Amino acid sequence: MSANDSHKPDTILQHLGEDTHWAGAVTPPIFQTSLFVHESIDQYLSAHEEGRYTYSRCGNPNLDLAQVKLAALEKAEEGQLYNSGMSAITAAIMSETKAGAHVVCVDTCYGPTRIFLETYLPKFGVTTTFVSGHDPQEIFDACKPETTLIYLESPSSLIFQFQDLRAISAFAKERGIATCIDNSYASPIYQQPITMGIDHVVHSGTKYIAGHSDVVCGLHCTSAEKMAVVRKNEMELIGAALPPFPSWLVLRGLRTLKLRMERAQETGNTMCQFLKGRSEVTEVFHASDQDHPQHDLFKSQMSGSGSLITFAPAFQDEIKVRQFVESLEIYQMGVSWGGYESLAMPLKVKPMHWKEERLLVRLYCGLEDVGDLMDDLDQAFKKIG
Repeated sequence: MSANDSHKPDTILQHLGEDTHWAGAVTPPIFQTSLFVHESIDQYLSAHEEGRYTYSRCGNPNLDLAQVKLAALEKAEEGQLYNSGMSAITAAIMSETKAGAHVVCVDTCYGPTRIFLETYLPKFGVTTTFVSGHDPQEIFDACKPETTLIYLESPSSLIFQFQDLRAISAFAKERGIATCIDNSYASPIYQQPITMGIDHVVHSGTKYIAGHSDVVCGLHCTSAEKMAVVRKNEMELIGAALPPFPSWLVLRGLRTLKLRMERAQETGNTMCQFLKGRSEVTEVFHASDQDHPQHDLFKSQMSGSGSLITFAPAFQDEIKVRQFVESLEIYQMGVSWGGYESLAMPLKVKPMHWKEERLLVRLYCGLEDVGDLMDDLDQAFKKIG
């Protein structure tokens, strides 16, 4: 099946790019090879010039099959899978910066992204200004003549703050500034930023996209013109492409992506209401919560939400927060999210627009029974008293 705008996500995930010439197998084989041989020097040179397979660092059938599906979901011209989310993020950022460049970034971005911007890029003469981003004007005011990139994360994965993608992309295009967004929370199922004018979309594919907690990967989607530059530089020269077997695992995960996202939305909404009804909780942060101060923006940009939730416990005591998390029996204490298993993580958070630091608990609700997840939280709350 070739790309067709009339095909829906479920169909794209099952069939786009598939080829039954693999001895009739419905599941593609794993092309576990480091290189591809050719019958003649001319054939090799032609393959190299035309971007066909020569060396798996530069391309592999498993990699391409997963990429074409993801690009179609994001409504992008091209997609590139990397060996981690940070590889995708840094490749996109570096492709739009050079010595003397300036970046504007939202304060609530992924922690390692902030570290990269604050501590690594300055070695090459690139500076960054961080802003709340809740009001687009903050981003506009932070831009300078040397600004080449606006980096967004909407919604952010801790307190789910949104940025107005259409307003920001329109402003940036008028001034020749590139835009990039971390779309990990929404997945390509619930948000397609390129349709709202964003230039680069990046994901931690480790999370919802792969979805089984058994592969680390990243995704970068953009135009064919921009991706051609990225592949020659940031991807091939740094050597960050995803190998064949992890690419095959991503393809396996994509088969059920839409189903998993629908389940995540159902569970997330249920758990949000459950937590809002608890006396031990003073505030709940969830992207699709109708009480979210940016709910109208959520509805205009996203078609659904996931199962990542953060709440502020009434017991603002670090020891009690740790005891609560360690009392959970189904929720496991661990970083990341987006797999089959539920996770909990205690946090200390102070975004720019907050007056003081707060203790929070971030929950990722997996594929377990939602009643069992509520019971698990209930017993942990009771242990704290």
